[in-house]
Amino acid sequence: MTMPRTKTAAVTLTQFPIREDTSDNVDNTQASDMEADDTDSVEDNSSQEGQSTEDEEIDEDVADEMGHFLSSFKGLEDRYRLINRIGEGTFSTVYKAEDLQYDQYQNNWDITNKNNSPWRQHTRKPSKSRREPRYVAIKKIYVTSSPMRIFNELDLLRDLREHDAVCPLITALRHQDQVIAILPYFQHQDFREYFREMTIADMRPYFQCLFTSLAAVHKRGIIHRDIKPTNFLYNPAQNYGVLVDFGLAERQGTDYIACNCELSPSARQWRLEMSAIHQGHFDHLPANSYPKSDRDTRPSRRANRAGTRGFRAPEVLYKCTAQTTSIDIWSAGVILLTLLARRFPFFHSADDIEALLELTHIFGKKRMAQAAVMHGTIMETNIPSYSENGHSLEKIVMWSTDRSRKDKDGNRQRMPADEEEAVEFLGRCLELDPFKRITAEQALRHPFITRAGMADADEDDVALFS
Repeated sequence: MTMPRTKTAAVTLTQFPIREDTSDNVDNTQASDMEADDTDSVEDNSSQEGQSTEDEEIDEDVADEMGHFLSSFKGLEDRYRLINRIGEGTFSTVYKAEDLQYDQYQNNWDITNKNNSPWRQHTRKPSKSRREPRYVAIKKIYVTSSPMRIFNELDLLRDLREHDAVCPLITALRHQDQVIAILPYFQHQDFREYFREMTIADMRPYFQCLFTSLAAVHKRGIIHRDIKPTNFLYNPAQNYGVLVDFGLAERQGTDYIACNCELSPSARQWRLEMSAIHQGHFDHLPANSYPKSDRDTRPSRRANRAGTRGFRAPEVLYKCTAQTTSIDIWSAGVILLTLLARRFPFFHSADDIEALLELTHIFGKKRMAQAAVMHGTIMETNIPSYSENGHSLEKIVMWSTDRSRKDKDGNRQRMPADEEEAVEFLGRCLELDPFKRITAEQALRHPFITRAGMADADEDDVALFS
């Protein structure tokens, strides 16, 4: 007889998230989640597809670390066999492990058991004396993490447990002040190993899966906040991926404060004209200073900036206090730009100011200034190399892939039709106005996505450029 993986399924969420470990009754949880914040991210090193557990090499330091972890967390070694460390970041470390008690529980979370599942684990044929191993990923959340942060992540994961495109939470364990989450282990390939070889035909199913995940998350009113390649575990051989790492996620409306972006254009203009800087109250300041003097008694503007550098939407950089799920769409657009431009990371700023300047180089000073006003701030730059109107995304892609030069006859290369379609979709994702940005549901109806699985006549499954 099998038991449910968790005995608290019918209990309210305030009672659920962390189940304390006891000597005679311990739950199991799986965590293939990866965390990132302002400066750091968990890097997943488990890209070997079909590699057997016995073949995995383990550094001596990692082996010692896993041994200490097992010995310090009561009862863990009876339930899981740690195999290797597969990720490490600011807030957590992730380990691949074998679930030793898999057969003792109901495992409705395990999508690999479903018919035609693309996530079926490829392992060596088990011997007669041993069952097929079942792998999980154990996320060890550092004890320095805020209890509310831990609660929030587990709460959101439990809310999304019915969606195959989102990594489900199996359970959570606590021993003293140490909390671990256990999520399914998904075999996937490191983004850096395949992104340069992806054709337009390869990109379509990638983004079909990604936007399917985002549609499920956004339908629940949840902002992921950290969309990037390492948080979307993708298997190119199966054309399937799953969204992970909800460590920075939040429900839309959390800490909401009204922002200028919600006003009409005329109301925004009136506020701009009535602002202190517009009326010249800071004209006495040196030209190279930040317009914040001792006479300015206004409180500093604060807004959620959580996310990974290079993937933050402009409204995050402008400290919008009414951020929506559209910030995830921008981040997905940056991934597409990375694939089309064959550059990872595409943006590589050290701080928010540099990030805004990188965007200004592409979109131009005029549009970036308009976006700033939309969120109740002002952006000005006198860098001479930045144009007023910026550049088209098509030009950016052509320049990045070294196709901007003219041929011997003086003609410029033309972008293939399928790539033009991808760039048009890119423009819908990288829209500076979050209210005009495409939604996840709309993206799934866009021709770039709906043609997933169909042959691209102009491409014929070859690289975008030679």
